[in-house]
Amino acid sequence: MNGKYVGGFIVLSALLTGATVYYLQVYGFYKTLPADAPAAEIRLTSITTGQPEPILAEAFEGIDAESSPLRFRGCFTTPMSLALLSETYTVYDQATPLNAPGWFTCFDAARIGQDLETGAALAFLSEHEVHPGVDRIVAVYPDGRAFAWHQLNENAEK
Repeated sequence: MNGKYVGGFIVLSALLTGATVYYLQVYGFYKTLPADAPAAEIRLTSITTGQPEPILAEAFEGIDAESSPLRFRGCFTTPMSLALLSETYTVYDQATPLNAPGWFTCFDAARIGQDLETGAALAFLSEHEVHPGVDRIVAVYPDGRAFAWHQLNENAEK
């Protein structure tokens, strides 16, 4: 009889722990970024100066978490053309969008990655070393849709 209680306690504890870990990973640490938050200012690195410069960005939606510098995601639109952007700002060739939580529906990492590979979107370096070993990347589509995320850079391996 006591074995049933012990076994039940272990199973219940495992279920509660699993549910808690799932909640914390998918929902718990994220916060929605308001459009006027400092992290919501979209900047791209200039070809001529090598410094990030603010660009026109509208309808920003974003999330971030203090638990990891890789959790930033943003969706917005820009009226700037791809031709202007590619002549003015640094193109980023190794862009690999990271998955966002399922509830952040505006960001589809698989689709963005596929579009970057096919040339349907173009990636730019937003900011190098936004955190140690992490770059902010922005992908822009010809129609003005744009997406931002953080990814590890070459310094993360050191």
